[in-house]
Amino acid sequence: MNLLFIGDIVGNPGRKAAKEMIKRLKKEKEIDFCFANGENSAGGSGITYVVAQELYKSGIQGITLGNHTWSKREVTNFIDSDKCIVRPANYPTELPGFGSTVIKGEKGEVGLLNIMGRVYMDSIDCPFKAAEREIEHLKNFVKIIVIDMHAEATSEKHALAWHLDGKVSCVLGTHTHVQTADERILPFGTGYITDVGMTGPYDGIIGVERERVINKFITHMPTRFEVAHGKVQFNGAYLEIDEKTGKTLKIERIFEVLEV
Repeated sequence: MNLLFIGDIVGNPGRKAAKEMIKRLKKEKEIDFCFANGENSAGGSGITYVVAQELYKSGIQGITLGNHTWSKREVTNFIDSDKCIVRPANYPTELPGFGSTVIKGEKGEVGLLNIMGRVYMDSIDCPFKAAEREIEHLKNFVKIIVIDMHAEATSEKHALAWHLDGKVSCVLGTHTHVQTADERILPFGTGYITDVGMTGPYDGIIGVERERVINKFITHMPTRFEVAHGKVQFNGAYLEIDEKTGKTLKIERIFEVLEV
């Protein structure tokens, strides 16, 4: 089974780049499943119903979120009814939405799980315990389980991957918007990369207009961030996964700069 995971989609530029690249990569690599982190897909922070539908139409079958899950208030109106969107499973259980789900495709079913780190981020439930709980549930339905570990600290992402080696197909990091060059397959078959990267403005600062970010660093004054313009980068991870064992056979970074 061939799977494409797209790094944090940022605003309209990121959505356009994702649409263009999905169309191309589905032909080149015969993609069976396509997932993406969409927590910044609407205006650079959060997701809306309209944007989610746009992502589905572009070929994305499952959407993960993160610390910006609730940035657009309207998300609470549809997240309970959309089984293809997952928010961090280690948020308090009484919050709306799902931490994991099963995505159906032409070549079978894949479990999709969203976990958020705690180092330098919000103090929420334990990501390790939440992952164990969701994996135990998903194993009743699927062999292949994909985890989006949305976290700041490299060590926390790495630790979760080693902790779950052989229990899930892959642990793919998101959140920093900077793609890392450490893709590998762990000893028991779990594919790993610390951060898939970002699909969005190439000449901004992690997708945001440069001057606004620089000014905030210099002045420490509140600044309204805006999605940058110009060239756009596409960051993703391509994986080949054994359908019988659920183990990753190949993991490959994808990085491309586009004019969209």
